[in-house]
Amino acid sequence: MIVHPIKTDRIPIAPTDLLGLLDRYVGALAEGSILAITSKLVAICEGRFVPRETVAKATLIEREAEWFLPTARDEIVLTINQHRLIPNAGIDESNADGHYILWPANPYATARAVHRHLCQRFATQRLGVLITDSTTAPLRYGVTGIALAHCGFQAVNDYVGAFDLFGRRLRVTRVNVVDALAAAAVFAMGEGAEQTPLAMISDLSNLVFSEHEPSDEGLAALHIKPADDLYAPLLQAVRWQTGRSPGIASAEATALPAD
Repeated sequence: MIVHPIKTDRIPIAPTDLLGLLDRYVGALAEGSILAITSKLVAICEGRFVPRETVAKATLIEREAEWFLPTARDEIVLTINQHRLIPNAGIDESNADGHYILWPANPYATARAVHRHLCQRFATQRLGVLITDSTTAPLRYGVTGIALAHCGFQAVNDYVGAFDLFGRRLRVTRVNVVDALAAAAVFAMGEGAEQTPLAMISDLSNLVFSEHEPSDEGLAALHIKPADDLYAPLLQAVRWQTGRSPGIASAEATALPAD
């Protein structure tokens, strides 16, 4: 696998045509490659930013989150948003020129639109789109990349029913393809002043491309209901409060007890 970050000019904090911006900076995409796009770039293009002096951060987090914990550490609130356990509902202040940058309103709709545009532009069918962000992990310092949305390839490789090297049948093993690719892309794009909000991922193996947009079944394969999650004892042991964002998930998929 090769990850090639794509340098851009400094993108101003102003609504911008995302497809036009991609046309400007993405000169070629080879058959069988994936274009990774930071969620911050998508959000800026959508106008999903707020001047910091106009709103309290805690109010904004509550507005954007599906669920949140009322306690904060160093102004960081643990939330659940768009099927993700994420600090501050994904709101970010870095590289924001005095603004809060929100998450894209519907990253899957954006991924589908970008995928259609790029497939037409480059006359290819085996091409993927990945919208990325970064987050923390329990008991680990530092951030790693995650996927907010994808299009054009299979998100999960299912090994259930296959055999390992010693003939043992695998019962639960699935590979989270989208987050694995996002981690590599975000590492290559960087977190500081690199000005590389895009990356091309190529020379991929173990990846199944699809001409079709992600189906409901395909998306469901990525998400675990909190009650069924391995971390359910932790998720259900705290007093979550309901945020004001309806999210893009069903209420059943994200329902958590109040205590």
